[in-house]
Amino acid sequence: MKLLILSDIYSNLDALDAICEPYDELWVLGDIVNLGPQPKETLETVKAAASVVVQGNHDCAVGHCDDSRWSARFREVAEATRRFTSSQLSGPQKAWLRSLPVNAQVERKAVRFYLTHATPSDPHYGRIATDSDEWVAELERIDADVLLVGHSHVPFIRRIGRKLIVNPGSVGQSRSGDPRANQELF
Repeated sequence: MKLLILSDIYSNLDALDAICEPYDELWVLGDIVNLGPQPKETLETVKAAASVVVQGNHDCAVGHCDDSRWSARFREVAEATRRFTSSQLSGPQKAWLRSLPVNAQVERKAVRFYLTHATPSDPHYGRIATDSDEWVAELERIDADVLLVGHSHVPFIRRIGRKLIVNPGSVGQSRSGDPRANQELF
C-alpha cells in the first residue's frame, strides 16, 4: 500500500497537481487553504481525493474567521489572504473546514498512525525543532507507532525509541530550500 502524505498546501493547486505519483490513499495534515490563489479548487480536490484529513491552523482560521494566534511575522499577509480565501469559499466549504478533526488515528497493516497538523499537545500551533528532546514527551501522549505532523514546512524523519516522527514538509510553500516533493519511503 502506498500512502501519499501531504501538508501545508495553501491553496496552491498547481503544486498539488504536480504531484502525479500513483497512490492508494491520500492523507492531508492540514493547511489546505489560505495564502495561495485557488482555495476553492484546492479544497475540493482534497475533499474528493483524501481519505484522512486533519485541520491546520489556516483551515481553522478561515473556517472560523479568526486569525488571532498568527505570529506577528506572518500576521499581515495571513489576515489579508484569509479575507480573500473566505470570499472565495462557500458556506458549506467553510463548514467542512470547521468540521475537520485536529487529530486522527489510523491503522494500516498493523502500523498505528497518529496524524495532527503541528504537535499532539498543540495541534494548530505547536512548534518543536527537529532535533529537540521535546518530541519524547509528545510521543508519550499518543498510542501510535508513527506520528505524522506538518506545520514547520521542513521535511524530516526521526526515530525515537520504537516510534517514528514524519513531517512531509509543505506542498504549497517549501521552507526547506528544495521545492521538490519528498519521496521518502518507510
